[in-house]
Amino acid sequence: MTPSRKAPRTGSRAFAATWWGQAWVDALEASTLDAGRLSRGRTYARKGMVGPVTTTPGLLRAEVEGSAPWPYDAALHLRVLTGAQWETLLGAIAAQAGRTAALLDGEMPADLVDDARAAGVPLLPEASELDPECSCPDWGYPCKHAAALCYATAAHLDDDPFWLFTLRGRTKDAVLAALRTRRQALTDTAPETGETARGRGVPAREAFASWNGSFTPPAREPAGSTHGEADTAPSPVTTAPPPGAPFTLDDLEALTRDTAQRARHLAAGHTASLTSAPLEDAVRLAATGIGEDWFHQLVRAAGVPALDFALLVRALRHGGPAGVAVARAPLVPDPAAMAAARTALTDPDTADDTARTARLRAWRNRLTADDEGVQIRFGPDNRWHPYTREGRNAAWWPCAPATADPVAALVAARTAAAPR
Repeated sequence: MTPSRKAPRTGSRAFAATWWGQAWVDALEASTLDAGRLSRGRTYARKGMVGPVTTTPGLLRAEVEGSAPWPYDAALHLRVLTGAQWETLLGAIAAQAGRTAALLDGEMPADLVDDARAAGVPLLPEASELDPECSCPDWGYPCKHAAALCYATAAHLDDDPFWLFTLRGRTKDAVLAALRTRRQALTDTAPETGETARGRGVPAREAFASWNGSFTPPAREPAGSTHGEADTAPSPVTTAPPPGAPFTLDDLEALTRDTAQRARHLAAGHTASLTSAPLEDAVRLAATGIGEDWFHQLVRAAGVPALDFALLVRALRHGGPAGVAVARAPLVPDPAAMAAARTALTDPDTADDTARTARLRAWRNRLTADDEGVQIRFGPDNRWHPYTREGRNAAWWPCAPATADPVAALVAARTAAAPR
């Protein structure tokens, strides 16, 4: 059974901060479940009425507060994958080394989900396969308690994408063990020619040690470490740079981590960063959580005001590259998407009680509630990016993760704008 964690309380954050968590929410809302009950469930989840959530193969379960003095026992069933489907999925993961590394780093590769779906292996729930149940007397499908459980699950998926694998039938340990077996089999059967041996190059640690002639290999992680597989985990750089080098050991470690992350993404087929402009690359580096000194150096190198640079960094963290595009300039959106969003936000029949009817001003890809100081922007990724007014100049700043639901985006903006 996976460790449980309390669902987020009101105003702590939106249901999902990652694309795969939001994809769970999007799949839920596109399902055949009762839309009205889902709306009530969203409210329950935002109010923190969902207790600790646990998952086992094919089942989510939690106690959910309701009108009774005691909580109800809510559950959600999801079909587990067949043995053949698991073989296909594991093969898709093992085919690209970057996918295993990404999962161990707490990320779900988007291309893995797409490739698995194309091969007939659904990771995210399909339209008609979510099966809720609850101990309450409500005959809704789902009842609001089970619906709240569905929404609260998105936060857990944010923290550990392996929850999806557990729901589909295999725990994290079982998946990693199967991948290690596959990787070892590939290594044992790979032919080694003279050309292959000559083309291997020199290990990075040895190459770096040759700069000053000394190197002490770091101790291997102890067995049972939670940072990954102890026998394959990369060791940190420990040798100081040569005397007079224009960088410090901390600088080198930060660049090494960034290089490893980019290499992993490239191995997984994500090549967009190869064509990044200098400003985009500086923003990407700053968004990784570098120190203050590095931040100011990147601001100077980018040649933009510090506040403008900080805005782009926050936009990248909340919305990815599309978030940066949304922050840099107004866009011309699809009129139908804008019209659908305004309908959802202003129609009492479609906007739930948390997303109360809004007075909105539309301009290009932006919907603004001036009297509330909140705004949502439609991005090239077909998601809505929440904004609030901040600072002495009351400038617009991104404030929460982007989402495909304009109602959820507006709620997130209002939550961020609410007095603390």
